[in-house]
Amino acid sequence: MGRPQLWRRVSCIPQVTFFKPAGIPLTGLSEACLLVEEAEAIRLKDLEGLEQEECARRMNVSRSTFSRILDSARQKVADALLNGKAIRIQGGNFQVAARRFRCNHGHEWEVSDEGPATGSPRSCPRCRARHIRPLPPGTCRDKQEHGHVGDNSGDSI
Repeated sequence: MGRPQLWRRVSCIPQVTFFKPAGIPLTGLSEACLLVEEAEAIRLKDLEGLEQEECARRMNVSRSTFSRILDSARQKVADALLNGKAIRIQGGNFQVAARRFRCNHGHEWEVSDEGPATGSPRSCPRCRARHIRPLPPGTCRDKQEHGHVGDNSGDSI
């Protein structure tokens, strides 16, 4: 019997959790199920452009575990894109990070819950902006900021 899995830390639950190819009725589609922590791995590495070491630290996993999560996520996305499958984001072994902040330039980051609480950070670690605000736990960036499209799971385009 192996050791129990640690909870993977994610910054948020994605606002859009289902994608399907246009022009194919939902009834005729297979699905690829992407775990929430796999979506987080893609967000950190491919969208934010962070190094794997930093991604692993943010998710509270080892670098090799992060690499396995990312490889699994990319394989599922590639399978869905190239074989015309829908993608559903759900499930997994994760916890939502508790302390996230955003500066007035749109940079987001989290502050570790480990150690003594020191209140809000004084400036953005990326651009040093002093105007920052806390984000409620589990919230992602605004939909318009990344051009998210609504859930088309019921469409039969």
